[in-house]
Amino acid sequence: MIDYLCHVCGKTFPVDTIRYKCECGSPLSLTQSEMCFPIEEIASRDNNLWRYREALPIASEASIVSLNEGMTPLVSTSSSVCDHRLKLDFVFPTGSYKDRGASILLSKAREAGIREVVEDSSGNAGAAIAAYSAKAGIDCTIYCPSTTSSGKLTQISMYGAKLKLIEGSRAHTTQAVLQTTGTTFYASHNWNPFFLEGTKTLAFEIAEQLGWKAPDGVICPVGFGSIYLGLYIGFKQLHDQKVITKVPRLLGVQSVACCPIYQAYRDNQPQIGKMALEYNTLAEGIVSELPVRSQMIME
Repeated sequence: MIDYLCHVCGKTFPVDTIRYKCECGSPLSLTQSEMCFPIEEIASRDNNLWRYREALPIASEASIVSLNEGMTPLVSTSSSVCDHRLKLDFVFPTGSYKDRGASILLSKAREAGIREVVEDSSGNAGAAIAAYSAKAGIDCTIYCPSTTSSGKLTQISMYGAKLKLIEGSRAHTTQAVLQTTGTTFYASHNWNPFFLEGTKTLAFEIAEQLGWKAPDGVICPVGFGSIYLGLYIGFKQLHDQKVITKVPRLLGVQSVACCPIYQAYRDNQPQIGKMALEYNTLAEGIVSELPVRSQMIME
């Protein structure tokens, strides 16, 4: 049985609700069931993230919402100095790793009988939630900053989602969508822990593609931290089940235009402070003034 769990106050809640945070205001995680997919059978399964079906928190196979996402190439860029490999998640159906989380999150929404979802995004997550909502037959509204690139806005609209543009910062967009979450399922890639259950498959795939071994380290961008946390959850589950012998080092990278987690580490602060966007950046997808799961990332 899986429940929502607050690591701050310890409260648990059933997952079949539209709740997106704890009563204390903290983000929720999932109580973890044992990861038990059969390693020896994985290679013969469909070449997508649902090959790890037993480790994913969806009870009903009929509820699965999939666009055949997963098992993206792991390309070697080896040199005489170091063996680097690139995980090419840009080949996903909507163009980013966010499809991992969207597949699990919308599968859960379908399983719970949800008819309508809302999400706020700077682009990529909005496209993923819109696409998988369309696949699931669920109505979807995406809130985006008015400064979001036109290509991303067009992509979201093409999937049939309603699009609302919000003036101001990324934080203003979140404030706008939160006004709707009392009655509508908040399919948030930042708040909803089912999204992280999708991004953890990135760790599963890397380990499998390396012959069920962990790399020495993984470098990833960090905005709200869904890749970073997903990697940690996935590698830790593999390590707990003795599939791999170590959890690799995780190296998060932030834009100098907005890097609150980096600044907290640099200044040896136990918590981050809100940081305004200092100037526009092409890396709009990792601009996060106040990441809601920053404490988990820093721990």
